[in-house]
Amino acid sequence: MSLFRALLFAFVGLTTQIPSKSIAPSSSVCSTLALPLFSLAGVALALAPLPALADAGKLKPQVSESSDVSLLPALPPVPRAPAMPRSRLAMLDGNDGTISPGGPFRYVITPERRALLNTIRFAEGTWARGEDLGYRVMFGGGLMGGLERHPNRVIYSGRYASAAAGAYQFMPFTWTMASQKLGLAGFGPHVQDQAALFLIQRRGALALADRGEFTPQLAAKLAPEWASFPTLAGYSYYGQPVKRYTALKAFYEQSLAQLKTLAEAPQEPVVELPTCEPVQSLRCRLQALDRIGPKPKSLGI
Repeated sequence: MSLFRALLFAFVGLTTQIPSKSIAPSSSVCSTLALPLFSLAGVALALAPLPALADAGKLKPQVSESSDVSLLPALPPVPRAPAMPRSRLAMLDGNDGTISPGGPFRYVITPERRALLNTIRFAEGTWARGEDLGYRVMFGGGLMGGLERHPNRVIYSGRYASAAAGAYQFMPFTWTMASQKLGLAGFGPHVQDQAALFLIQRRGALALADRGEFTPQLAAKLAPEWASFPTLAGYSYYGQPVKRYTALKAFYEQSLAQLKTLAEAPQEPVVELPTCEPVQSLRCRLQALDRIGPKPKSLGI
């Protein structure tokens, strides 16, 4: 029996035991007795369970513990940073020309062109095992303090004196011409590469370079620009020490094969070597010279 029914029966029992003639409608006894009884009846009604029909037609949401629906908004996919190119292959899609309308002219660097650039560095003694340190080499083997500008400093070494600097040993007037033509700023590795390609094209050798063959004709076309390249006769255009054609060809073919392998392999982040500080200290200078390697002989390799 529910609590409501029990209280209702109790209320009925009490009222039947009180004589009707002894209680007047306006008497205090009736009001005193009725208040607590009606109060109990109200409590019973409040505690009584609601009928099942009261919730009829109302569907409660059923939440499954195994539901995979998330209440949080879907997050956009996190873009992966593109892997940095290994070495300075820097493959670019497209052709030579301006990067943007009205922008500066830039050369695309392909494996064939990079192999030729590497060969020029090898001939000029700035290869430095392919590291960016070679872009800081001045004539005579010393290192410039920074790459903000061409040092334009004459260095005396043995019987020769020159202000050539950089990976491709730019003379000051040559660098000024190339940088102004291409709108280059600074003297960093990327701008030096662009200036060297400009000089190759200026000598009419860029089409030969794109064939992927290091021929005697290609070397002879570049001999007036780089004294270490041999003419068809096998000598320097300026009567200076020169590299043998066979040595340059072997280096070019090895470099091109490695670059093509890198171009086809998945790209991996470049591990930058820690910078030695302060740059002008004796320890840093000795470390840099060790990374450049021994100075090449005047003839051959």
